[in-house]
Amino acid sequence: MSNYYILDDDHNLIATDDVVAWGQWFGANENRFVAKTQVGDATLSTVCIGIDHNFYHRGPPLLFETMVFGGEHDEECWRCSTWDEAVAQHERVVAELEGV
Repeated sequence: MSNYYILDDDHNLIATDDVVAWGQWFGANENRFVAKTQVGDATLSTVCIGIDHNFYHRGPPLLFETMVFGGEHDEECWRCSTWDEAVAQHERVVAELEGV
């Protein structure tokens, strides 16, 4: 089981054991950014991190991260497995931060 994943142009995840290829993709690829939203004094960012953060390997790999920078929720984060989940997660957290 690979811990590294590359996101293709159609938002499909491709497992790889090639750390060099993963690093090149991670450093040079803008398509890993899902969304970025300013809510008051906080910035919410959702990205494909490309490394499985499901450290116990129970369930699907956790490859996307939504994180708050600034404000009272600074450094809170949530993780999920797919691009579509990441979009929904970002929208849900934006709504929570906006108090909707």
